[in-house]
Amino acid sequence: MSSRVSSPFSKDLLTYDAVGVHSADEEAALGELGSWVKKTFGFSQIKPMLPLGFFANVLQLSDEIGLAISTDGVGTKLLVARALQRYDTVGIDCVAMNVNDVLCVGAVPVAMVDYIAVSTIEAAILGEIAKGLYKGAELAGINIPGGEIAQVRELLHENGQRFTFDLVGTCVGTVDPRRLVIGQNIEPGDLVVGIESSGIHSNGLTLARRALGLTGQDDVSRWRQYSSELGRTLGDELLTPTNIYVREVLAMLKAEIPLKALIHITGDGLLNLQRVASQIGYVIEHPLPPQPIFSLIQSCGNVDIAEMYRVFNMGIGFCVVCRPGDAPRVEQIARDHHRRAAVIGYAVQDSQRRVWLPSSRLVGLNGAFRVTTEKPPAYP
Repeated sequence: MSSRVSSPFSKDLLTYDAVGVHSADEEAALGELGSWVKKTFGFSQIKPMLPLGFFANVLQLSDEIGLAISTDGVGTKLLVARALQRYDTVGIDCVAMNVNDVLCVGAVPVAMVDYIAVSTIEAAILGEIAKGLYKGAELAGINIPGGEIAQVRELLHENGQRFTFDLVGTCVGTVDPRRLVIGQNIEPGDLVVGIESSGIHSNGLTLARRALGLTGQDDVSRWRQYSSELGRTLGDELLTPTNIYVREVLAMLKAEIPLKALIHITGDGLLNLQRVASQIGYVIEHPLPPQPIFSLIQSCGNVDIAEMYRVFNMGIGFCVVCRPGDAPRVEQIARDHHRRAAVIGYAVQDSQRRVWLPSSRLVGLNGAFRVTTEKPPAYP
């Protein structure tokens, strides 16, 4: 029997801040943290090539070899896994969040190490997590040469659960330091090709769970509730692994297409387009259609469209910026790897680096989208 998902939460607009994820505070904390981190750049003879803020940094080991490095975790998607006692997919997410970031400087991901913090050792569960790490590594073409398991029960809030955990990875890749892809050559009129996400990926789960009424141990039955809108259960939808874009992006690089930027659409959604080395804005005229999970979150949680685009990928997991003449080849390679892809917009000169979504009457600036009546810049 199918049923429509409803939420016990109500009429007031639901935001990331309201569920305890304070973006403004995070930005301030990152500024404080970053000020000290940057002071370490001189401690080694091998210095970072990039400032903070890109998806990965690069250490130049020689004239021809740069070591790209990035780190990320899976976040509160792990609470979905724990509620359903299904642990075999979150390792894929851990790999995906790391290798997709390393791609964004034009690097080839080669290896990842993992860190698993646990409240108690459960060998069978750790084996299931490892299955996901294995599958993710296979999809990304990397190896996992080591890692760490830490028993830190006092650090993990158990909430009546015997087993709680956190999962983080650090990925490295190789890139020619002379051929970094960081958006430094983007020009007005370059096109943005969007590649589909698999759904919510591994960002915004705190807001999604609250919007859908999936917030505590008593909600396990709701995780298993079949949704006619989704065609499967909520738990199955939210545990769908993050897409790994390594094969298609490496195929584009191998084809020697002069790509301008590679952009992983994670937390902050399409505002990630701003993480490039050019004073460029974007007009996203034709975003890919979001999967049904996003409209479900929006309607059940009463989340406005500006907040949806600020928090979620909204159906677009990765973007490639390229010259107009190269866009058909980029699209075709993505499709050859069974990804839906299409030109979704174009770059414009903009010192404010805004992201326009005219179909939703939104403009993104300073870490948020807002409704606007202004017309976006025309195609150059």
